[in-house]
Amino acid sequence: MDSRLLTLLKYRVEIGDLPRLGLLRSDYIDKLFEFVGTQLVKVLVGQRRVGKSYILRQVALKLLQNGVPSQNIVYINKEFSDYDFLESNSDLNSLFAKYKEEFNPVGKTYWLIDEIQNISEWERFVNSLSQDFREDCELFISGSNSHLLSGELATLLSGRYVSFNVFSLSYSEYILANNLPTGRSAFMDYIQKGGFPEFVNLPLEDSRRNYVSAIKDTVLLRDIVQRFKVKDAVLLEDIFVYLVNSASNLISISNIVDFFASKKRKTNYETVSTYISYLANAFLIHKAERYNIRGKETISGNCKYYINDVAFRNYLYKGFGYGTGYLLENTVYLELCRLGFNVYVGIINDKEVDFVALKNDRKIYLQVSYSIEDSETAEREYASLEAIPDSFEKYVVSLDEVTFPVRNGIKHLKAWELEL
Repeated sequence: MDSRLLTLLKYRVEIGDLPRLGLLRSDYIDKLFEFVGTQLVKVLVGQRRVGKSYILRQVALKLLQNGVPSQNIVYINKEFSDYDFLESNSDLNSLFAKYKEEFNPVGKTYWLIDEIQNISEWERFVNSLSQDFREDCELFISGSNSHLLSGELATLLSGRYVSFNVFSLSYSEYILANNLPTGRSAFMDYIQKGGFPEFVNLPLEDSRRNYVSAIKDTVLLRDIVQRFKVKDAVLLEDIFVYLVNSASNLISISNIVDFFASKKRKTNYETVSTYISYLANAFLIHKAERYNIRGKETISGNCKYYINDVAFRNYLYKGFGYGTGYLLENTVYLELCRLGFNVYVGIINDKEVDFVALKNDRKIYLQVSYSIEDSETAEREYASLEAIPDSFEKYVVSLDEVTFPVRNGIKHLKAWELEL
C-alpha cells in the first residue's frame, strides 16, 4: 500500500482505539455540529496549544458516534512529521485521489486538517473540494494565524465557511478539567495560573513555566519570525513584553516608540505597528479599541491590548507588579471574546467604561473591579455606568464573595458567576 495511505491508517480514529481526546470542549463541538451536514467549511483558528487539535479529534469521535464509518473520516495533523510529504495543494489533491481509489468510501467523507497553513496553496484544495458538487465531502480545518481567513481564502470561498475562535480553557472548563468546586478559591487558582489545557498534566510550577516559555518561543519563531521574515526578533519579543506589562492601560504606538527611544533602542512607528499586528495575527495579544458610547463609533489612537492567556504574565513576567485586578480584567475580556462578543473600551464624557461588548443586537457595559466593598471604589465603578444614557445591560464584576444589590439598573456579578 502507498506509504501516504499507511499514514492515514495510522491516524485513523476508531471507537475501540481512541487517541487522547482531553477535556470535552462541548461548547465548541455543539457550535460546530450546528453546521455539520452543510457544505460550509468549518474553520478553527487560535493560538498554538489552546486545544484545536483535541477539538478536531473530538469532532472525529462524535462523527463515529453518529454512525459515520471510520474509513470515511480522514484526520491530518500537519505538525506530525509523518505528514511531511504534504507540502502543497497538489500533494493534497494527489492524496485525496489515492484515498478514494484505494478505500472506495461509500457516502460522505469528512476531512479534518490541522495546522493547514503549513501546506502551500492549501486554499485551492479547500475551495475546489468545498464547491465540487460531485464530491460528497465536508471539511474541517484549523490554523494558528488569523490571516487564515483573510486574503485569498476569504475571496475564494466568499461566505462558504464558518469560523470559530478557539481560546484556552474557560473558568467553567478549568474547574471541570481539575475537578474543582466552583467558587472564589477555584477562580483565584484559575487566574493565577492560566487556562492552557496541558496544565492539567503539569502539576509543578517549574514545568508549567517551561511549557509557557516554549509556547511563547514557538509562536514568536515559527508563526511570526519565520513566516514574516522578521529582521529584529529581539525587538519583537520586547514589544510583546511591553504589551504584557501594559495590559489594561490605554497606550498608543507612539508611547511604545518613545519608551524604546528612552532605552536607547532604535525603532519607528511603522516597525512597532507592524510587529504588533504580527503578535495579534498569531493570537498572542488582542486589541481593544476605544468606543464612543454617545457617538456609537470607534475612536482611533489609544487602545488597550490584552494577552491571550494570563499564564504569560503569571509564569514569564511576574516582576512587573501587576496584581489580581489586572488578571481579572484580562480574564473577563477573554471570556467576553469566548462568548462571541466584539469587545471595546468605552468612553463616555470624561469617564472610561472597562468594556462595551457587542453581539448582533445586544450591547453590554461592564466595569471590572477587584472589590467594590469600599464605598469610594463602588462610587467610582458605578458612576461610569450611571453616566450612560441608554437602557442596555450594565454590570459590575468583582471578586467579592457577596452579591451586592442592583443599583439604578446596574447588576453586580461575582467573577466566577459571569454568565451573560
